Amino acid sequence: MQKFDAIRPFYETEVNDAIKASLNHPMMKAIMNFAFPDLDDEVWKEQLKRTHSIRDFQCNFIYQAIQKVLQKSSEGLSTSGFEKLERNTSYMFISNHRDIILDTSLLNVCLFDHGLVMTASAIGDNLVKRDFMNTLAKLNRNFLVQRGLPPRELLQSSKLMSEYIGHLLLRENRSVWIAQREGRTKDGNDATHSGVLKMLGMGSDGANLMDYFKKLKIVPVSISYEYDPTDALKMPQLMAEANDEVYVKDKNEDFVNLLSGIIGQKKRIHIHVGDVLDTELDLISAENDNSNKQIQALAQVIDDSILQSYKLWPTNYIAYDLLNKTNKYSDKYTEDEKSLFERRLEMKIDVTNDFMVESFLNMYANPVVNKSKYENAI
Repeated sequence: MQKFDAIRPFYETEVNDAIKASLNHPMMKAIMNFAFPDLDDEVWKEQLKRTHSIRDFQCNFIYQAIQKVLQKSSEGLSTSGFEKLERNTSYMFISNHRDIILDTSLLNVCLFDHGLVMTASAIGDNLVKRDFMNTLAKLNRNFLVQRGLPPRELLQSSKLMSEYIGHLLLRENRSVWIAQREGRTKDGNDATHSGVLKMLGMGSDGANLMDYFKKLKIVPVSISYEYDPTDALKMPQLMAEANDEVYVKDKNEDFVNLLSGIIGQKKRIHIHVGDVLDTELDLISAENDNSNKQIQALAQVIDDSILQSYKLWPTNYIAYDLLNKTNKYSDKYTEDEKSLFERRLEMKIDVTNDFMVESFLNMYANPVVNKSKYENAI
């Protein structure tokens, strides 16, 4: 399978060598000291040296690190819907995208806890430019999404990725996670980009598109954080876009965002997995004979599922009320929660800048608007 070498994670035969080569890297030490603060370095090093599979690396080391992240930077992770999924079955998980690393890491923790197949997960190659990050991604069963390519190369890259995803799901019985859009949502509006679905559909090789998507077993996933640990970091890009300026990322910006997402305060987190899309795809097929219209209809079905099951927190209702100068949702939060949120706002951004304040509040308030639109339509 050399055709996938440019994007695939490690084969099992490569895992042990990769781990041994990274044993003394300062970032490996930092991760392990964080995950196992009471262990001498030599103990975890010996255990790592005996690790020969991605699953063992994920279950014995990364799982523990994520549990520590939850302990230190959250008030717990709750879930719903996982009991509907079948063991030993691969699924194509498509989720809203809030955090670079945690969206997929937390989903895998939930899948592991429920005895389900864990995912291979898409990650932008812009995030793994450093050698150690690339190794760590491959040890976590990440496959690379090649970013910033010219149109022709982008088409080839998308085709390769769609074939690889199809290979994982249909041949290896490996679940796959991708975000519903490239890059995290900056404004709290979760919407599936048709380009993501078009890329997936390239693997159908001329077969009926909706039949192919049925085979993939698409499951929409809704992830909600009470506090977005990178909320203030999203401001510069929003400001630039508002002024019609081209936004240029700082050299270390992705890494800072990644780190902030992991260690920043999230309070409560909820992950809901929706139903496997099935009869919806039959309906789309029956109502649309044009593949572009089918893709748009599928994006809408995924959005409906994600918005319908999105867990709204007090922070969302507080932001809505502050933004609209109302107390419409005052029964959804306490005065303490409100003053805590207002204090966060004052600490994180320049509150004399109206646009900044509005953008910050929109980030939290938009899920309320979107969910209520959906509920009113029923």
